[in-house]
Amino acid sequence: MKQPSEIAPAAGKLGILLPGFGAVATTFVAGVEAIRQGIAAPIGSLTQMNTIRLGKRTDERTPLIKEFVPLVDLENLVFGAWDPIPDNGYESALVAGVLHKEKHLDPIKDFLSSIKPMPAVFSTDYVKKLEGTNVKTGATKRDLAEQLRADIRNFKKDNDCARLVMVWCGSTEIYIRPGAVHETIEAFEKGMDENDHDISPAQLYAYAAIMEGVPYANGAPNLSADFAALEQLAKDKGVPICGKDFKTGQTLMKTILAPGFKTRMLGINGWFSTNILGNRDGEILDDPESFKSKEVSKLGVLESILQPKMYPALYEKMYHKVRINYYPPRGDNKEGWDAIDIFGWMGYEMQIKIDFLCRDSILAAPIVLDLALFMDLASRAGMSGIQEWLSFYFKSPQTAPGLYPEHDIFIQHWKLKNTLRWMMREEVITHLGVEYYD
Repeated sequence: MKQPSEIAPAAGKLGILLPGFGAVATTFVAGVEAIRQGIAAPIGSLTQMNTIRLGKRTDERTPLIKEFVPLVDLENLVFGAWDPIPDNGYESALVAGVLHKEKHLDPIKDFLSSIKPMPAVFSTDYVKKLEGTNVKTGATKRDLAEQLRADIRNFKKDNDCARLVMVWCGSTEIYIRPGAVHETIEAFEKGMDENDHDISPAQLYAYAAIMEGVPYANGAPNLSADFAALEQLAKDKGVPICGKDFKTGQTLMKTILAPGFKTRMLGINGWFSTNILGNRDGEILDDPESFKSKEVSKLGVLESILQPKMYPALYEKMYHKVRINYYPPRGDNKEGWDAIDIFGWMGYEMQIKIDFLCRDSILAAPIVLDLALFMDLASRAGMSGIQEWLSFYFKSPQTAPGLYPEHDIFIQHWKLKNTLRWMMREEVITHLGVEYYD
């Protein structure tokens, strides 16, 4: 990819469009407003809290990322959403039950109530455990996509936005494999005209965003923009895309722990993971077809990190199982158990047990913010197509065809920061450090 000659300034308002206005999206929007009002802190956000080292360690140049690259200020963010359930932001946040009503929702009630979701492109053919009345109708899927494009244009005009980004925060759709309809844009558009079943609502949102020049990030594991037709369309239109599936609870822990085991050349006999989750996402994942999309996303992480073909004695026979169980009493407070059977010197066995009581939307919300700001930066820098440098945020990072994804979170973090250095014409960091000892 060609190094940006110049990055356009982050002037004007940035509209953040959110397909799906449930727990993750409302937690994100409420959090940004709470931060703007000084009643919360942006914990978990690299763009707001992380520093970046420039030059040698002895140079002592470590600005905040937001001071190093030209990111949009939080004050200049405006929000739009689509959802099959017509609840406004305040009502939806109350139903989600993630944030404290008196402490964090009531002080920004007027703001949240002002955000009303647009009618969604939605079908129970793709998300079977969710129903809603706030839904678009059209004779063909092409018609529905054109309605989304009109929504995008109208939102930009009505809110006086200089630019837009779209981050999918909707529910996990059923598992769909890329087929002939996904190979070229001509085949895809013909498929929309013919209402091809393999074209899901998420794909229509991605198509609409790319056609309108709006960067698109996919926070769910289902097929969305990660197929040949839309990847080529994004390059042709000069639009950044990335995905998929926000890396939050259990998989976040795997991408932290597995690199450590591999670095120490410790073997793994088995890794059993199970979750209980009670929010809308948990209910939807109770459907086997939606769970299949999530399972594929979660299972691929360890194999990529551990490289069993390269280290057969350590990982070739590893048994990996993932379970997700819907348990309404927990709401958004997901609990993930991991039982890991490892072995070390001379084959002696050891065990590790993890019980992670996490808050799924609390971990996802800063990811939405960072992706929106970084995708806008990429667009202003003239970077188009797949943005692999944002793999840090995803369970199933999108990569160029034929290129295996990098799942090691530490390598991903290094790649992200080196990309920012490269964009700003600073020297990339190798951590070699021999110059300190010459």
